[in-house]
Amino acid sequence: MDDKGAHESASKVPQVTLGFWIVKILATTLGETGGDAVTMSMGLGYLAGTAIFAALFAGAVAYQIRSRRFHPVVYWTTIVATTTVGTTLADFADRSLGIGYAGGTLLLIGLLVASLLAWYRSTGTVAIDSIVSPKSEAFYWTTIMFSQTLGTALGDWVADDAGLGYAGSAVLFGGLLAAIAAAYAHTKVSRTALFWFAFVLTRPLGAVVGDLLDKPLAEGGLDLSRVGASAVLLGAMAAMLLVFRQRAAARAH
Repeated sequence: MDDKGAHESASKVPQVTLGFWIVKILATTLGETGGDAVTMSMGLGYLAGTAIFAALFAGAVAYQIRSRRFHPVVYWTTIVATTTVGTTLADFADRSLGIGYAGGTLLLIGLLVASLLAWYRSTGTVAIDSIVSPKSEAFYWTTIMFSQTLGTALGDWVADDAGLGYAGSAVLFGGLLAAIAAAYAHTKVSRTALFWFAFVLTRPLGAVVGDLLDKPLAEGGLDLSRVGASAVLLGAMAAMLLVFRQRAAARAH
């Protein structure tokens, strides 16, 4: 097989295992605290924070797509980049542009659905084991970007507008993820559909847990240092990647 053929047949996404979901939740929580650290603690604001993280995201995705095999560090760096830019972009749209949490959530649901439909119409599938070419990988990262941004807006909507607070919202989203896990274990519901539902829901879970850690006590948070919390979460991610060794997903045949 020539180099092009090898590049287009190699899977560069990890197997979806328990370790995958643990690291994903840590990454989404890190995205919230890390995004807040830049926009709030450093005082750069949502627009500047979005520009910084968007540049990191673009660079990480470009490197990921050019890579010829699965690299766990590259993959999870790209995931963290999507969570941080998703945090700042959602906050910019919801607060600075005045769209509000409900409006931002509905807009992003539409963008996510549109991305999945365009991906399906172009390749015939949105299954994870089909990501074996630069084209499908570009759709994959675009969809992830929308899902991460949606998760931030959804988490804020439920925690603030719906009045559940950060702890209550964490229980709600954790319960929904448990229901998806039960459906995976005991039903024949499409594994691809369950994956994307779970992938989307881990983001608002991470968002509200991140807010619980670093928001002021008066707002229902624990008022921990955003930088400190981010450092702890990054260390936990690194530890989990050592404990749960990541392997490339088996590609579709």
